[in-house]
Amino acid sequence: MSVAVAVRHRLGDFALDAAFESQGRLTAIFGASGSGKTTLINVIAGLIKPDWGKIAIDGAVLTDTEEHLALPVHRRRIGYVFQDSRLFPHLTVEQNLHYGRWFAPRGDRYAQTAQVLALLGIGHLLTRKPRQLSGGERQRVAIGRALLASPRLLLMDEPLASLDQPRKEEILPYIERLRDDLRLPILYVSHSLAEVKRLATDIVVMAEGRVAASGPADRIAQRLDLVPPEERDEGGVILDMTVAGYDQAYDMTSLRSAAGEAYVQGKVGKPGAVLRVQIRARDVMVATQKPKKISALNIFRGRVTALDAAGPAAVNVTVDCAGAPVIARITRQSRDTLRLAIGLEVYALVKAISVSPPAAAPR
Repeated sequence: MSVAVAVRHRLGDFALDAAFESQGRLTAIFGASGSGKTTLINVIAGLIKPDWGKIAIDGAVLTDTEEHLALPVHRRRIGYVFQDSRLFPHLTVEQNLHYGRWFAPRGDRYAQTAQVLALLGIGHLLTRKPRQLSGGERQRVAIGRALLASPRLLLMDEPLASLDQPRKEEILPYIERLRDDLRLPILYVSHSLAEVKRLATDIVVMAEGRVAASGPADRIAQRLDLVPPEERDEGGVILDMTVAGYDQAYDMTSLRSAAGEAYVQGKVGKPGAVLRVQIRARDVMVATQKPKKISALNIFRGRVTALDAAGPAAVNVTVDCAGAPVIARITRQSRDTLRLAIGLEVYALVKAISVSPPAAAPR
């Protein structure tokens, strides 16, 4: 399923001029507040008619201003999940869910109620009213309502922004299931780099109304120059790693990847499962000799391929570890003391305790 967008629109002093194409299952629209993320998806949804543009989903044209074509919202078959669930407070969960089905023509209805209930784990909530639900449950019901409209595209605008961290952790696995189990393109708006790195198959980076970069998530995640200042500490790489085993005595899971063997806390995944691992640049150290008697368990051997300024005092060091990149953010003083240069063999060191809990890699 493909999504192709090219639009221009002016709202007061703000100008949107964005174009991208994606074949990804979950394309993250990422950027700082005010970068144009929500405006862009509102144009795609038909809530805003652009001054100029063309929008197509899997070849079906929704908007083409040159042909004077603009399908109305109710004919676009787009599911929209907002920051707040926007459930009808006077209806039960079941009634809220069935409301979505009215928006799909009978011949185009593919979503089955039983399948959606199982996918989102909300079958036991059907008789409750929204006020009786937790924040995470309300969002899952809102997603279910959007899915039961049998959409050809799902838009999710900061769906976790109103939730606290425990509720976010509750709902993230369900979004991963949407990504992996449904043949439905998802555009997922977020300003959280951690969310994006965990969920996205592709990333579109917005900055001042324009697309600064777009492409596969593993490639775009390495572009630390694109990360807004408020998210800079989350910058780094994502690597797919395979579960090798679990050491019960130390409660540690071992993983294998092109970069080498790695260790993370706790029991995660079954042997052979492929997990997505986030390694933040701020958590990586660099050594020019293989260290001995050191607490960091993750030691990746590679060669320096890039040295990029990261402010007045810091440098981002990209290390190619057998084709898998690892990025370290170190001081300029450390760079000079170690005499780092392109092509130099080094070791990237990461404490197991610093690695974010692995999540399911996109299938």
